[in-house]
Amino acid sequence: MKTLNSLLHDVLQVSPHLRCQVYFKASLTALSHAMEDLVLVGTDKPLVIANFQQERFYRQESRRYQRIAQRTDQVYILAAPESNFAAISDPYVTVPFDPNDTLAQEWHLIIIGQQYSACIVCQEYASPVDAASLDQARQFKGIWTFEREVSTYAARLLLERIVGERPELADKVEIARQRYGLTQISSNQITAERVLEIDARLFTDRLVTYLQSNQYKQLKAYRTITKKERQERLINTISTAIRHSLNPEEIFQITVRELGEVFSPCRCLLYRYNAIDQPAPIEYEAVTDGVPSLKGEIWSLAKHELFQVALAEDRAVAIADTTQDLGIRGYPKLSAQLQRFMIRSCLVVPIRYQESWLGILELHHCGVEPLVWSDSDKALVEAIATQVGVALIQAQAYNNLETLNHQLAALERTQSNLIAIVGHELRTPLSTIQVCLESLATEPDMPLEFQESMLQTALADSQRMRQLIQDFLTLSRLEGGWVNWQLEPISFQASLDLVLSSFKKNQSPKSLPQIILELPSDLPLVLADGEGLIEVLMKLLDNACKFTNPEGTVTIRAQVLGSGFIGVANSQDQQNHTHMLEVVIADTGRGIEPSQLEAIFELFYQEEGFLQRTIGGTGLGLAICRQIIQKLGGKIWAVSGGKNQGSEFHFTLPIAPRPA
Repeated sequence: MKTLNSLLHDVLQVSPHLRCQVYFKASLTALSHAMEDLVLVGTDKPLVIANFQQERFYRQESRRYQRIAQRTDQVYILAAPESNFAAISDPYVTVPFDPNDTLAQEWHLIIIGQQYSACIVCQEYASPVDAASLDQARQFKGIWTFEREVSTYAARLLLERIVGERPELADKVEIARQRYGLTQISSNQITAERVLEIDARLFTDRLVTYLQSNQYKQLKAYRTITKKERQERLINTISTAIRHSLNPEEIFQITVRELGEVFSPCRCLLYRYNAIDQPAPIEYEAVTDGVPSLKGEIWSLAKHELFQVALAEDRAVAIADTTQDLGIRGYPKLSAQLQRFMIRSCLVVPIRYQESWLGILELHHCGVEPLVWSDSDKALVEAIATQVGVALIQAQAYNNLETLNHQLAALERTQSNLIAIVGHELRTPLSTIQVCLESLATEPDMPLEFQESMLQTALADSQRMRQLIQDFLTLSRLEGGWVNWQLEPISFQASLDLVLSSFKKNQSPKSLPQIILELPSDLPLVLADGEGLIEVLMKLLDNACKFTNPEGTVTIRAQVLGSGFIGVANSQDQQNHTHMLEVVIADTGRGIEPSQLEAIFELFYQEEGFLQRTIGGTGLGLAICRQIIQKLGGKIWAVSGGKNQGSEFHFTLPIAPRPA
């Protein structure tokens, strides 16, 4: 059950004579212990109601309340649960409430006996420093009193909430009401008459005064300690990030976030810097709410002549008040920029490693009053800049090493695949050729049809060996850049007719699927190398027919793409042509898994595994096609819905410009 009004508000409504005071947590702890001691040392069996806000605060006092429960059977503990708090029922009653309830922000302790009463009703309202690191500095506003009328009224209100949260306690609560005189009364019956049944006020007043004066003295020391601790934590956090990650992006994000928290309210920027290159848009920024962001802006104070000399000497530049600094006032444009982004004070620190200039750290103080950057501030940011510089160099060295390792691993895989492919693809046809020739030589009386079959088999396998060697040579020339491309306007239709004629001549018609052409009659000329285009068409058509049953179909389509299409080109010619011709070779064959549509263009790729496949091939054909198409200024890709759903191979070529 969630309540809206705080208990403090309700008590003050009916007791306007009470005056709220501000207490530190240490003060309330001392007061609470003093009140609890009345129960521990007395013979009375009072009603005890305590609200601890959070379960973890109750855990710190659980032993004390176990002793209190031995003195009385009317003990109620309220707290926002964090574990199994609700399961605790012996020797006292626990009452969990919603963490969003106003009780989560209040501190209550109410004790009502036959001979005395006392209560604390307070609400947490401020923490001058980080409460997570300094719990004792939390502050509360409220009242404490021995007045029985106030204590009984507060107890009655809390008992109503207890019954609301745990209705099964209604009988136990009713016993408490009758025993301690807490029957329902109207609020106007509570008077300002102050009844003090125990002589403890003088002691507690002096105790609170002593605690308050000491707390204020400690607070100043705590602020200094907290600042030092946050600075040490910042350096440790960034150092830990550098040790655990070689990713510059992650290190940059952590650096700006942590620095932004230390120097808030402000803006913290970190960007790479090169004295030659133009500044890039800001990517790494931590900014306080209400301060305009510089993310995505072209910004670099290091480029300005006012800062260049100092930064070149590896010195931090600290400006306490940009509105009064004579150097900045001499540059109206710079002054306007600083004013636009609310930069009242700034600290600019170069990130360098030895003689290399790697980046810039900027801190912008955007408060109303200027900020004088202390030596410790500058030393801290310079230390962080040094750490970031080391991290950048380490990441760069690691990336270079990782790239080299990937290249070596790829080379090793290529070598292993090459040995396996060559060993398998050469040994198999050689063995077949040897068997055929030995049979012809040792069996002169072999029937003529058998002899012809043996010769055809030997010729087919020799052609297979020749194609394998040709693929290796072609790929070697492509990767070595030894191919002289003769780019000229050629007819795609003529190249396709030549490929189809050669293809049908060398293949058995019974083993081929139906080949369908869907080409427009007015195809433009393409700018390509004739031999390269024929090589691509031959390999793609061979693949389509190889993986398609004779009952299936292979369809060849082409269309002109508009100027909005941008091909993946490696040649300068691509930049001069805004129109492309897209060619599609679609089949109804076995198809390709979507996850493998990019991998099929890698060297030695075989979907079945190159030593266990049922259809011959080296895994070089599509790799060669990609190399050729990219060199010609186009791109190539595959589309398939999956197994037994056919596949489509698309490639693009630049359209030749029309003669003037």
